[in-house]
Amino acid sequence: MTLDKLLSFDWGMMAPEFSIVITAILLSLIDLFMPNKVSRKPLALLGLAGIIVAIVFAVLQVGDPVGSILFDTYRFDSFALAFKLLFLVATAMIFLLALDFEGESKWAYRGEFYYLLMTALLGAMMMASSADLITLFVGLELLSISSYILAGIRKRNFHSNEAAFKYVVNGGIATAITLFGMSYIYGLTGQTNLYAISEMLVDPRVQENSFLVIMAFVMMFVGLSFKISAAPFHMWAPDVYQGSPTPVTTFLSVVSKMAGFTLILRLFFVIFLGTQGWHNQILLDAQPFIAFVAGATMVIGNVVALRQRNIKRMFAYSSIAHAGYVLVPFVSLSLIVFKTTWFYLLAYLLMNIGAFAVIQFVTSREKSEDFTAFSGLNKRAPLTAFMMAIFIISLAGLPFTAGFIGKFGIFMSSLGTGHYILASVMIATTVVSYVYYFNVMVQIYFRKGAGNRIRPTAGLAVVMVICTIGTLLFGIYPSLALDFFQSGFDINDLFTPSE
Repeated sequence: MTLDKLLSFDWGMMAPEFSIVITAILLSLIDLFMPNKVSRKPLALLGLAGIIVAIVFAVLQVGDPVGSILFDTYRFDSFALAFKLLFLVATAMIFLLALDFEGESKWAYRGEFYYLLMTALLGAMMMASSADLITLFVGLELLSISSYILAGIRKRNFHSNEAAFKYVVNGGIATAITLFGMSYIYGLTGQTNLYAISEMLVDPRVQENSFLVIMAFVMMFVGLSFKISAAPFHMWAPDVYQGSPTPVTTFLSVVSKMAGFTLILRLFFVIFLGTQGWHNQILLDAQPFIAFVAGATMVIGNVVALRQRNIKRMFAYSSIAHAGYVLVPFVSLSLIVFKTTWFYLLAYLLMNIGAFAVIQFVTSREKSEDFTAFSGLNKRAPLTAFMMAIFIISLAGLPFTAGFIGKFGIFMSSLGTGHYILASVMIATTVVSYVYYFNVMVQIYFRKGAGNRIRPTAGLAVVMVICTIGTLLFGIYPSLALDFFQSGFDINDLFTPSE
């Protein structure tokens, strides 16, 4: 590639990514030259500043036309921007959690935590904008490898070692399966660009080998199901969530999961719905399979959570159940799936990060991750207890919260497309979830706890307040988020070829 060709690209569309890259490089260089025994926690503030700059660039890009660079491997469109904003906002709040985290005596000197978090975020953003199997896979692995290291960053902690080992093994298997499916697609079409693949699938020679396309679809879906911890490919999630530092657990349960769904939507909708042809039928024929995975995920996540006493493990199964909820609109195969999924992920971001902020606050003070650590929290920290109650109510899907609006939208989308059994499973499992969610509420308000009054640090308090306001605001006025999505993002851009 010549220098003139390189300079001809519109690099401005990658401004948010460049902000993250530059910040990650600065963090690594500053950490390299800082004295060994100086706390690296100020690096979190620099990382947060870099994310805020990226958010500003992303907001300024709202309404920009579709474009692509690097020979159509990187694509800018409304779909990518809508999800990148979620990634950036979530990671900004996770940096505030990391600023408060006290996992072990040497945690304050682990500067690599902050720039690994930035590279993981960069991988998620690349996945959202990838229009090619190669860049998509690079983004997926950048997110995955950074996450493996983050899960095991407490090198002398047995649970963290176990989490990293299980995550690497299961993640490697998932990657191999996904890549194997992609290799079939490339072998049949000779293309790696998603839009070119979609056009090539109408070729009669490819149609003669349609069974290989179906096999590729199944393998890619199974591999990506590992990434979003959908049943029966969820076995790694509880141990990894429990063993990882709480900020890492929050990142995996929110940003990593959102990135997985973003990849699934772009990959399968562009390839199998991008052009008219026989391959459109593959997604329709796969509806019972996807519906089964969604139903099994909801059932296993909510039922197994009933037996958990470790709060992070309980929320791991809760996260698995929510993956099942988000898969439900994917079965409908309508354009409303994007708006429904985006709003639910926004609500999930707010209520889950808020809940993990409270979990980090309580478990670090009580030196215990048993859910009984929340006993009497209403007496020791009444405002924090109230905010945790809001998050739990929203996770349970009760009215006047963002979680309720998100679940209601998903429920109506399943009814509107005639998936009555899946809608019934969703309602039944939601009722089951009340048992373990409200068990935490019972500990907070109806069990006596020992100890003096406690107060969260400024970083945790900011996260809790933002998440509480967002959860209630979008629960009472959901049109604020939905109108912003409707007016600022044209999801038809996903299917619009770039110029």
